[in-house]
Amino acid sequence: MTFSRNILIGALALGVLSAPVLATAANARTADRGDVVSVTQVEKLSRSQVADRLKATGIDPARAEHGVNAYRVVYRTVDPKGRPTVASQLVALPDDGRRDLRVVSWLHGTTVYRGDVASMKKESTDRAAALLFASTGRAVSAPDYLGLGEGPGLHPYGDPRSTVTAPLDALRATRIVAAGQNRRLDRRVLVSGFSQGGPATMMVGRALQQGRDRYFRLGALAPVGGPFNLTAFETAAANDKVRMASLYLAYFAIAADRYTDIYRTPSEVFRAPYDKQAETLFDGEHQPQEIAQALPPTSAKLFTPAFLDRVRNPTGPIKRLFTTLDSTCDWKPGVPVALYHATGDADVAIDNSRYCLKRLTSYGAAATLTDLGGLDHNQSVRKALPMVVKTFDRA
Repeated sequence: MTFSRNILIGALALGVLSAPVLATAANARTADRGDVVSVTQVEKLSRSQVADRLKATGIDPARAEHGVNAYRVVYRTVDPKGRPTVASQLVALPDDGRRDLRVVSWLHGTTVYRGDVASMKKESTDRAAALLFASTGRAVSAPDYLGLGEGPGLHPYGDPRSTVTAPLDALRATRIVAAGQNRRLDRRVLVSGFSQGGPATMMVGRALQQGRDRYFRLGALAPVGGPFNLTAFETAAANDKVRMASLYLAYFAIAADRYTDIYRTPSEVFRAPYDKQAETLFDGEHQPQEIAQALPPTSAKLFTPAFLDRVRNPTGPIKRLFTTLDSTCDWKPGVPVALYHATGDADVAIDNSRYCLKRLTSYGAAATLTDLGGLDHNQSVRKALPMVVKTFDRA
């Protein structure tokens, strides 16, 4: 079955948002990337309720200015090989009556359990981030990426292609949802993201500047706590010099093998008995606590010496993937870049953002790095988010 954009917009205009919006095959046309498959309202909050949610999440609620309506939106996109699939996202809109809105693309960090994303988990920091941006009068597209939320299949963690295509198509879907409420999105996208979403911010920003979408263009960039030097990050994980090293490296290796084929059998990568269970653990259905309990906490105990040597001295497909993901800051944005990172971050060292700053300035970009102090990884994004709002106020 396919779905019709015209029927969807009519349903939105009538306020039919509590269940999936479907069209019959007879009324459908050829599906396009970004077309909306279903819309389900998940939040309707007053300004004070938004402020309470932010406060409960540990985010300064001072900028909560409006109520927010939020929706889980399933939309059409493509997988890492360019084949049609669907993905989900959270779309948040201010309940303020204005018709013309700036739009924020919020790109989340490493997520192993499909239910932990913004469209699904009410208590998530990513849901709170979307509520914050929307409460300041902006539309928000918070994609779950592929294979998370209601998206089918497995998440291609780190895949450069779908890291761009899923958020771009999510923006197109957000525009359709907004149009269904007679609201218009500005062409200039304000892009921010945390951790995995830091490099994603730079990749999506570059795609927007290159005109990869027919409508949207780049408006601002504000990545938080990103692993921009992936070679250094994965080497540190191989040497057990980052928190949760074994989990990060296992997720990367298993996902990368699925979309770029880096090993023949799990026993090349994982020591026994973990070679029999590691891939199953990263299926999107296991909570991070389950994975942490099932795997040893150090890379030295989880991985074979041969694989750790491949990470430290990469060649072949691993080298090519590292090189691509090391280059997310190798360009000159036409807008200022505001980087945020904490010296206390034991998951992703601040040297990653220093690396990005150096690369950007070598290309002549206007970029700054704000040190968030001794906060840990997850605390840093909560402190950074109100600062990102101020950055977007100037864009």
